[in-house]
Amino acid sequence: MALTRYENRNPWSQFHQEMNRLLGENSSVVTSDWVPVVDIKEEKDRFVLHADLPGVNRDDIDITMEGGVLSIRGERKLEDVSEGGEYKRVERIHGSFYRRFALPDEADPEGINARCNQGVLEVVIPKKQSVQPRRIEVGS
Repeated sequence: MALTRYENRNPWSQFHQEMNRLLGENSSVVTSDWVPVVDIKEEKDRFVLHADLPGVNRDDIDITMEGGVLSIRGERKLEDVSEGGEYKRVERIHGSFYRRFALPDEADPEGINARCNQGVLEVVIPKKQSVQPRRIEVGS
């Protein structure tokens, strides 16, 4: 039986792949083989980003903050099948990924922390204290 690779027919994915092909490997544009899905929520004192990264080792994730932009990049490696057996079908995407997020002015870049648990990356971005709402009592 021949190996069959699943091809994603998403129009945005096809556009992205075509742009990668046109730009070639010598381009300064950062490209991705796949794009992890992300949820971002705002809480009273922080922003929380969750990215689905199943099968990605935490050592293969790189998070940087520069010029108000949070960048997350990494790689999901193809499993080694050298010890017996061979794939009959491959649908899970592997390769590099890259996401960038412009952070609002109230984000505190110095307090950002991240952790990965069960394939979900959580990035916590605190808000600066100066922009926190403060109740002011009215005196007599």
